[in-house]
Amino acid sequence: MTNVLQLSFRFRAALALTFLAASAVFAGSGPRIHLVPVFKPGDSFRYQIETRMATAGKTTTPIVNPEGATQLKQSVSVLLRLDVLDVQPGANGALGRMRLRATYEKSVASSETDAYDPNSAALVDQYNRLEGRSMEFTVEPDGKLADIRGLEDMLSNPSAAQTVRSWMTGLSASAGFPAGGIEIGQKWSREQPLTGIPLDHLFWRTEATYLRNELCPDNTPASPRDAVAKAPNANSPLCAVILTRFTIVRHGDHSSHADETPEDYRRNGLRTSGTWTASGESLDYISLSNGYVIRSAQSSTQDVDFAVTSTRTGSQMSYKGKIETDSQINLLPASVPQQP
Repeated sequence: MTNVLQLSFRFRAALALTFLAASAVFAGSGPRIHLVPVFKPGDSFRYQIETRMATAGKTTTPIVNPEGATQLKQSVSVLLRLDVLDVQPGANGALGRMRLRATYEKSVASSETDAYDPNSAALVDQYNRLEGRSMEFTVEPDGKLADIRGLEDMLSNPSAAQTVRSWMTGLSASAGFPAGGIEIGQKWSREQPLTGIPLDHLFWRTEATYLRNELCPDNTPASPRDAVAKAPNANSPLCAVILTRFTIVRHGDHSSHADETPEDYRRNGLRTSGTWTASGESLDYISLSNGYVIRSAQSSTQDVDFAVTSTRTGSQMSYKGKIETDSQINLLPASVPQQP
């Protein structure tokens, strides 16, 4: 089960921070806005990230383990500080490459299972040991990540390291917004390949709608350790409210003889088959006064049923289960002090 959970963590992480570093800039005096990162060196932001996941499923292997875990609840709480180190000008006024540093000011994870799972316990321990650690990375104008320093030192587990890469990729997700800007009532969609799972030809499809403008929610915590988002007050700035619905779609040959094996599995003498479906939505509040994402709340459900077979021995591992996740990201006010 743990391998599937690790896949799920990075699967949802790319969603959780889809709009994290977007800033809104008005296009002239019209209602259309452009969502592009507009950082400058010295800028610093803190985000409170809360994620909960519930998994119910069963792994079947040649060696039967009647005491294996079939249910798991896992939660992660992170206080992340982003520091802008450098921003290079782009062509024709566009944004160039950015150098950022991310510091885990707080990182706490916990899990509950119906049976002891040493791999899950190890992953929780790695999240807990992130506190106080930093990494630096560059976001290219096309959204790609480059020159990552400190990541592998922080997380020795490749799956956990990929989780961190996923939220870093989310920093540049605004590249998927319409180039001409957006206005209230507008819809847009995009697709991108789904990687890191044992099935090929799957794509992550998102359909977004600019719903309305309304008062921004209040993310001021009652204390530095209690980042509770509260209802807006009369002094709250206006926010653009964007609803994004997402699903997994499959492209290519849909026949029963189609090979669904990703290339990295094939190179290791494995063949895969099965299904991986998901659906969910994200509701995001972006301040119209400064363009920062004030709050992003996401929920999703994944249904997984796949098998991995060795071409050399014929042995097979299969997994079938459901994964439900809920995440909330809050931009904390600048006055909130650093965690001790």
